[in-house]
Amino acid sequence: MSEKITPYKDSELGKKEQVAQMFDNISGNYDGMNRMISFGIDVKWRKKVVALIKKCNPTNVLDIATGTGDLAINIAKNTSVKKVIGLDISEGMLNVGKQKIAKEKLTDKIEMILGDSEKMPFDDNSFDAITVAFGVRNFEHLEKGLTEILRVLKPKGTFVILETSVPKKTPFKQFYNFHSKKILPLMGKLFSKEGSAYSYLSESASKFPYGEKLNNILRKVGFIDVENKPQTFGVATIYTATK
Repeated sequence: MSEKITPYKDSELGKKEQVAQMFDNISGNYDGMNRMISFGIDVKWRKKVVALIKKCNPTNVLDIATGTGDLAINIAKNTSVKKVIGLDISEGMLNVGKQKIAKEKLTDKIEMILGDSEKMPFDDNSFDAITVAFGVRNFEHLEKGLTEILRVLKPKGTFVILETSVPKKTPFKQFYNFHSKKILPLMGKLFSKEGSAYSYLSESASKFPYGEKLNNILRKVGFIDVENKPQTFGVATIYTATK
């Protein structure tokens, strides 16, 4: 990203620290807000990611920017995977996720770890598959984070990204712009008292290099078989790649 977008404009903290603080602040309302903002369609998108992971029959999966663990839980419940590790920089989000995992009786299958996606505590070639849902645009250094993912992914392993993108066709583009710039920050302010956080989520999505631009970055850092599939008129995109 040519322009560094951060959650709190007046903060002296780096982007990484600001993102952790932002998600700590909104962790209690995050799941409900997510369903509301996406009209529940994000559930369908995650199911598609799980289907892609299921195809490669992994033994272990790393879910980066796991947040409250929605994707990690779905993978654990709907694939034959033996172990899912959820990594996130927000302790608040992880704590919510741990409660959900305990409720689902999946604590033996899912481990939640506080950590930095740009400096992960794993050996080279550790995971059969790696996922990131709505997290790569929060990386402070995109290429560094993707290179680190490549490092810990096993050869021939599967990498799947689910991320927001911007529709190109009328009227979806106009509706997306109105919803993201006006409705999303307002909802964030009303329901979570964190309007600036949801303004950041909107702004970072609009400035993030989606589609073929992200494909090229993935190829640049060393991934192969890179593909992208827009979802729901282009408001989100699923990217797949291998090592």
